[in-house]
Amino acid sequence: MTVIEFRILADRIEDLLPQTQCTKCGYPACRPYAEAIAQGEANYNQCPPGGAEGVARLAALLGKPVIPLNSANGVERPRPLAVIDEQVCIGCTLCMQACPVDAIVGAPKQMHTVIAELCTGCDLCVPPCPVDCIALPPVTGEATGWDAWSQSQADAARERHDRREARLARERQAAEARAAARRAVSNAPAQVTPADASTSAAAPAADDAEAKKRAIIQAALERARQKKQELAAKGQGPQNTERVSADVQAQIDAAEARRRRLGLAENDADTPPKKP
Repeated sequence: MTVIEFRILADRIEDLLPQTQCTKCGYPACRPYAEAIAQGEANYNQCPPGGAEGVARLAALLGKPVIPLNSANGVERPRPLAVIDEQVCIGCTLCMQACPVDAIVGAPKQMHTVIAELCTGCDLCVPPCPVDCIALPPVTGEATGWDAWSQSQADAARERHDRREARLARERQAAEARAAARRAVSNAPAQVTPADASTSAAAPAADDAEAKKRAIIQAALERARQKKQELAAKGQGPQNTERVSADVQAQIDAAEARRRRLGLAENDADTPPKKP
């Protein structure tokens, strides 16, 4: 099989998957699973959200017999919907980071909520939740598999997942660039070399751009602080922040550290100290 033939087959397989991005197939997303099937590295009966109909679709495409869904990957079931108990939520953002389709909205130390029409029922937000405040009730009655999920929903979930992956890639690249810039500055010689002098003319423009970027970020942080104060005044902040265990706080601290590395968190000086 040529590279072009492989890509075409992987594309066609991916088009038949439900795009819940649930990882139950054993792969990190629907696209890697499609590529594994195309390469003959994975079987075509490993997608519980697709169910029996999903196996039949793939079998028809591949010219292979219809086989039962592999129970090791899960069972066909009604589609669940993630629901957050907002009174128990501590605003740790771990569920937001786990959601593969950006169906959860919120902010650090603020209540989170699930956008019902965007949730794929993938379950991935449940394990990282340190306070077990996420439930997954079924919402499609007796309908399972593709009867509980439409092609338009699959297409929309695929688009959101792809946008999220692109955004995360940009954030990683930006974080790596900032780290490289810091290393270059710390390792740079104190004296000005001829090469430094030849490029110094570009420095003012770069400084202006960086100052503008910092001003934009600072303005956004200020808006976020004002919004946080407004919510707190209305009593709409998290209600469970006073009884956080050491283990839970460690998870929150780790999440905040990742956000700071990506330039997404407030400055330490602007963050109120933790209560003992």
